[in-house]
Amino acid sequence: MGAAFSYLTSEIRFASPSRLDGAGAASRDADCAAAYLTISDDAIDGAEGHGFVFSAGGSGDVQLAAIEAVMAIIEDRRLDSLLADMGETWRTLVDHTRRGWLAPDGGLAHRAAGAVINALWDLKAKRAGLPLWRLLAGMPSAEIVRLVDFRYLSDALSAEEALAILEAVLPHRAQRERRLLAEGYPAAAASPGELWYSDELLERLCREAMADGFTQIKLKVGANLVDDRRRLAIAREVCGPDIAIAVDADRRWGVDEAVGWISALSEFDLHWVEDPTSPVDLLGHAAIAHAVTPVPIATGEHALSPVMVKQLLQLNAIGYLQIDATAVNENIASLLLAAGTGVPVCPRAGGAGLSEVVQHLAMFDYIAVSGSMEGRAIEHVDRYHEHFVTPAEVRDGRYRAPLFPGSGAEMLPTSLGDHMWPMLSALDGVA
Repeated sequence: MGAAFSYLTSEIRFASPSRLDGAGAASRDADCAAAYLTISDDAIDGAEGHGFVFSAGGSGDVQLAAIEAVMAIIEDRRLDSLLADMGETWRTLVDHTRRGWLAPDGGLAHRAAGAVINALWDLKAKRAGLPLWRLLAGMPSAEIVRLVDFRYLSDALSAEEALAILEAVLPHRAQRERRLLAEGYPAAAASPGELWYSDELLERLCREAMADGFTQIKLKVGANLVDDRRRLAIAREVCGPDIAIAVDADRRWGVDEAVGWISALSEFDLHWVEDPTSPVDLLGHAAIAHAVTPVPIATGEHALSPVMVKQLLQLNAIGYLQIDATAVNENIASLLLAAGTGVPVCPRAGGAGLSEVVQHLAMFDYIAVSGSMEGRAIEHVDRYHEHFVTPAEVRDGRYRAPLFPGSGAEMLPTSLGDHMWPMLSALDGVA
């Protein structure tokens, strides 16, 4: 019997702002783009699940082709069976991508599989009438464990050890949920320190972030050491000693260069240094971390799979783990790995739709995995939220727990129409 669902893919692009919001030292290309997937439940009118693969710039057509190929794997499956066992569904998707037809573990097919599983999670949460964080946090511990593929992780964390982590914090889930609803989750302001902002704008945005209740900000660095030192001096003078200041090098440096550059900035009491070198150079991250201690290194948003997260943790290469709005199942694996080592997780959320999705993962982590908000924050950038049906809400420097059903990935129909590529190019000449 055929599957009772249909789907639609599209490429979405938001043109680069004039001030180069979001551009880093490695590239001035700040275009925000996504390969976007909608899965429609044909048995329930209007029931849809949404997922996307975020990227900067183009190449969405290639990613869309990968999503189409992954969708072909499940096109003959019943939707109810896919949603009933999301761990098995994820293994079905990634087992196919490991058979050689497209690159596994971080290649286009793997990222496409993430968009598919996330759209199914969005639909599952909507069917349950729950926000994704609450759906996940309400699952029995054994069911959460079954969502994770431990084949390549068990040398660092076994299924039995993961179950013990979840069971240890289980008795106080309800108490933590009440606290989350009352207080929200800490947010970190990433907008003040865009690399190409003027000193005057940097100073003003730092003051505004503090007035808005943020206790952590981030500056991008890596283009020019003299400029970085001047900008950090401004930020530290404005913010004082009690505001955490993190910096993001956007993968700009080699290992030796990173060590020297970070050492030259360490006097400004850095909360962390994010993405100092190539995201696939795990030994390089470890060498940097050991050389610049006690300055912590933060990375993980570009990790190709939980296997890389496992190795970063095994190498003591990071003080903070960053996750992104990629496959929910793999993010759960990363949260469990981090909880097993005591490393705080601070999700990255700089692009369109990332805040809307990663907030659910961080809140699930607090309630059901780590049981802690200590030393943690979700990145916040005040851009693109107006394009989503349930935009992330940040007040007084904290994310407010979303209460609408779903994962937050659903875009407004008007925004989908206005920013669809190549229609956007034809309408307003953006290239």
